[in-house]
Amino acid sequence: MADLNRPLTDKVALVTGGSRGIGGSICKRLAEGGANVIFTYANSTDQANKVEEACKSHRVKAEALQVDAADIEAGKRLIERVVGHHGPIDILVNNAAILTVADLTNVTEEMFEQNISVNLRGLFFLTQAVVEHMPQGGRIVNIGSIFGEGAPTAGLDLYSMSKFGMAGLTRAWSRDLAPRGITVNCIQPGPVNTDMNPEDGGLAAFLTPRTSINRYGRVEEVAEMVAYLVGPNTDNVTGGTFNNDGGSTA
Repeated sequence: MADLNRPLTDKVALVTGGSRGIGGSICKRLAEGGANVIFTYANSTDQANKVEEACKSHRVKAEALQVDAADIEAGKRLIERVVGHHGPIDILVNNAAILTVADLTNVTEEMFEQNISVNLRGLFFLTQAVVEHMPQGGRIVNIGSIFGEGAPTAGLDLYSMSKFGMAGLTRAWSRDLAPRGITVNCIQPGPVNTDMNPEDGGLAAFLTPRTSINRYGRVEEVAEMVAYLVGPNTDNVTGGTFNNDGGSTA
């Protein structure tokens, strides 16, 4: 009989950008559900090791791998390694992203290329490599942003562009992969309390009053939505964008 408390037992999950913040919480929540979790990180080795150990405490396999999210060939090698060591990837969570604040007159070609490379190009070709090995009924979750629906202040040009693009890819991929029973959804967080954007940081005075609940979200609240979307009995949920934003877009 299936363990209802661990519905992801024996599933293999790949999470990009999993060493901290929302990504780290997603890794731990999937491990709690029984999944074997492999996650990538850019620079935070100490934090990555802590997330790996936290995942293993749930009696699952876990592995942290340092990978440049913009490097397409490195992404392909990553997938070969994961499949070779752990088997087909059942769950993909595209979380890795960068945020560059600059308005139209100040965006450089280097900034533009860097944001496209990480937030869209790398994500696209990594997902392409994953689905070659993803079994029937797989799950893909893209972590977008409410800035993919609107830009409430100046300087979000590159980030909003990439997150609008992620929402578009979610819809397109849900059509492409439907014949294989693979669902594709996008979660769009609002302000969430992380070390990059703390609830008592410089942006809080601007962002908090724009929520209906007058507080920042918690990383666990985003992770719980991921756990639902990759869990059982969600075959009918695909091509959707789900705001997890405390009513910021209400």
